Amino acid sequence: MNEITLHSPLDMHLHLRDEEMMKLVTPLTTETFSGAVIMPNLVPPVDNLKSLLAYRERITAAQGSDVFEPYMMLFFRQYTEAELVEAKEHILGIKLYPAGATTNSEAGVKALDAVEPTFKMMEEMGIPLMVHGETHGFVMDREKEFLASYEYLAKKFPKLQITMEHITTADAVDLMGRYENLRATVTLQHLIITLDDVAGGMLNPHLFCKPIAKRPEDREALLQAALEANPSLMFGSDSAPHPLSKKECCGCAAGVFTSPLAIARLAQLFDKHGKLDNLQAFLSDNAQRLYGITPLEKKVIVSKQAFVVPAAYEGHGQTVIPMHAGETLDWAVSSIT
Repeated sequence: MNEITLHSPLDMHLHLRDEEMMKLVTPLTTETFSGAVIMPNLVPPVDNLKSLLAYRERITAAQGSDVFEPYMMLFFRQYTEAELVEAKEHILGIKLYPAGATTNSEAGVKALDAVEPTFKMMEEMGIPLMVHGETHGFVMDREKEFLASYEYLAKKFPKLQITMEHITTADAVDLMGRYENLRATVTLQHLIITLDDVAGGMLNPHLFCKPIAKRPEDREALLQAALEANPSLMFGSDSAPHPLSKKECCGCAAGVFTSPLAIARLAQLFDKHGKLDNLQAFLSDNAQRLYGITPLEKKVIVSKQAFVVPAAYEGHGQTVIPMHAGETLDWAVSSIT
């Protein structure tokens, strides 16, 4: 197969940042994707309806004429019932960050049991919960240690739809299949790299992200679930742009920028394993079913032809280095309708 047509591809976990960076990176997603779930960890966080609607307006201005729907999320905190009722029609869900676990998460949750009233209201109102699932333990074990918290939530709130964001371990893949109210997203980089690619030789700051890439057996479990279009698994790029000055420096920022090449690279990956027929489900159909959404219509044709990934994306005073910078991919987006 030398070509595949994708219908309304979705990115279920995306960072667009704000201000000048947002102006640069937004069109690099909105050109090829039909919609994306927008992360709310700005400074200050998007934790009220007024700031959420204002952020959405800035995104739609940055996307221009592209056919694209930003699915908005609130940053998790203790909400009142009135706040949730007012916000419900404007959000896809609420994103929980453990305090200090990742970029701009200092205002996150310190103890799950302390915020159970909000979980209960979300369950009753049908508002999904998305979770950055890491503890503050040893870096390679943080996701595995958090799995017990997922089980606690899945059991105590059985009607609460819970997304385990950007899973990185075989243990998370196993857990995903054990509870009907658990689902997950997985990134492009975690289907391809291991920690060895990040730090096994010369340190590669442009592959450093949180959760950090894990072991080969973890990558293999993630890849097999994606290739088989596991019905509980969705693509979520976690594409996380940072200025070049914050990546190639001491104290490197966490995040891999993949938006402009994600669809082409996934097509190459699925083609390599003879699973191109499953790419539509992984990139859109599973998310539509799990979240009950109908995305805007967009037809993206991906063809087996050379695509040279730019060495950098520049504009609005910003410079961002993508994954596979300067490399030639075997597949490319050839048409968008």
